[in-house]
Amino acid sequence: MQSKNKRAQSKAERRHVARLAELPCAVCGAAGPSEVHEPEQGYWWIAIPLCHACHQLPHGWHGTRLNWTRNKMTELKAINQTIGKVFTP
Repeated sequence: MQSKNKRAQSKAERRHVARLAELPCAVCGAAGPSEVHEPEQGYWWIAIPLCHACHQLPHGWHGTRLNWTRNKMTELKAINQTIGKVFTP
């Protein structure tokens, strides 16, 4: 669902997000499809693929972030890992 305060994604951003959704979770490695987490609203180019558990469930990003802590993952590390996967054949 599109937030009323956020601009719509461009075609290029939609293609990028679709590609990210195919990647495994950046935190636990669970196979895609993944949910795509934007570190800051509208920053789709540095978005991160996450499984539902690492994104929305109680131990995920929008909860206690225990999954992240267990995997020694930070948002910056996840962004770096994602960029590496996108640009490596």
